[in-house]
Amino acid sequence: MHRHAPALPSRSLAAALAAAACVVCVAAHAERADREKPIFYQGDTGGANLNSKDGELAGNVVITQGTLAIHADRIVFHQNPDNSLSATAYGNPVTFREKRDGVDEYYEGYAQRIVYNGQKRFLELFDRALLKKSGDEIRSNYITYDAASEIFKAEGRPDAKPAEAGDAPLGSRVRGVFQPQPKEQKDQKDDKGEKGKSDKDARNGKDAKNGKADAKSTAPADPAPALKGDTSLSPSSAQ
Repeated sequence: MHRHAPALPSRSLAAALAAAACVVCVAAHAERADREKPIFYQGDTGGANLNSKDGELAGNVVITQGTLAIHADRIVFHQNPDNSLSATAYGNPVTFREKRDGVDEYYEGYAQRIVYNGQKRFLELFDRALLKKSGDEIRSNYITYDAASEIFKAEGRPDAKPAEAGDAPLGSRVRGVFQPQPKEQKDQKDDKGEKGKSDKDARNGKDAKNGKADAKSTAPADPAPALKGDTSLSPSSAQ
């Protein structure tokens, strides 16, 4: 006779669900854990110092660490004490890609030279630079991006090299575009504003109604007659 396995007690089930929730949380923030992943690097030529954790590669260079990826013609890189990656990359162009915090989206950088500080998660793009994030983009000859705060800054600088055939020179200009917000987000904001307005109107109407009712309830049904002075008690007029 086969015996059925005993059902999990509620405490064990709760513990299992809690463990699953922790796994989901870790996956959702995997981009912050990039520095806990190994650094893989490859190129046509180059070398590395295993003691100082420095390296230099040239020719079809690719470096990855977790969700972070850099493609370049030449890279000088270093593994920081916290296992994060710092690198200076050169190319035509260099491409940089890393997952954003908390969302299933990436930000991307393109430039002739890219400097990345993994400890600060700070990116610098030099010459014919382009930064893209969720359809929005900014172009300039110098762009910085703080991945932790998701704040970028751009500075107009003269072109360091002539523009490629078919490309308009940037010059000392900053250019960009913000895409329209998704309709559902806009509707949510509008609904929230209308809801706040209707709630306020409802409260004002209720207060006005209550005020009118209170005034009606406190007013006497039969007002008392006005008091009159008794002339019989008045002093006699002087003769």
